[in-house]
Amino acid sequence: MSEAGTMPAPGYADRLEEMVQRRIAGHPLEQILGWAEFCGLRVPVAPGVFVPRRRTELLATHAVQLLAAMTDSTAGAGQLAKTASTVVELCCGSGAVTLAIAAQTAASPTLFAVDFQPEAVERARLSLDGVATVLAGDLFSPLPGELPGRVDMVVANAPYIPTAQLPTLPHEARDYEPMLTLDGGSDGLDVLRRIISAAPPWLRPGGYLLLECSRQQAQTVRHILTLHGFTPEIVRRKATDATIAVGRRELAAADAPGRAASLGTAESLGTGESLGTVEPLGTAASPE
Repeated sequence: MSEAGTMPAPGYADRLEEMVQRRIAGHPLEQILGWAEFCGLRVPVAPGVFVPRRRTELLATHAVQLLAAMTDSTAGAGQLAKTASTVVELCCGSGAVTLAIAAQTAASPTLFAVDFQPEAVERARLSLDGVATVLAGDLFSPLPGELPGRVDMVVANAPYIPTAQLPTLPHEARDYEPMLTLDGGSDGLDVLRRIISAAPPWLRPGGYLLLECSRQQAQTVRHILTLHGFTPEIVRRKATDATIAVGRRELAAADAPGRAASLGTAESLGTGESLGTVEPLGTAASPE
């Protein structure tokens, strides 16, 4: 009997045993439960859909901090001055990052989430019902035709694991998550290169592109961002071994009487714990 003195529902013991056996077999706990915790939220997940990772919380929290900084810093300057921002998440999977941005952003941004995997689109539409527009397609291709030049921020946790490293992944990922959500090509950056090269026409001047990557890839991603006209920075959170590359699209001369909303430092945008640490630029590596 439960603590409330009620009997378990019929079939409860069988269901529990099934869950235990699936876990013993190596199924991800989140897929067994049907949800994953992300930024304090319960995000629905299912077999065949990428399971949100704790490290990706940096992507969401940094996006929220930047959106707040953009609003605060432009209120008096007239740059990017809007009551609400437009944010696009690519390779959205379950929609965890978009859900977290919606929950933590006061200005009610207009949100779009995109994935080309049918299972992910179905799950994202469940997670983001009434929160965001979920679109099926490849990267920017399904976005509305009026969005180019009007997007304030693009975020993506795209596949970035080098193909040769896939056999070294934990059993849960190798056997129970789609390889297309993990495999980033020979150096892990195939999809990130596509996103970076395609993003500038969609972003308004002063807008941001945020990409999760590995620490080893960060210098190369930063260099690619520079090649495509972005001002880059790398943000790290050691506690979860998280790394994101952040690129700001430069303001046109006519739009820039002063600086755009700046990436700044962890101290100027919020606490180091929520934002992570902004690393110095140093010398960028060349893309392979």
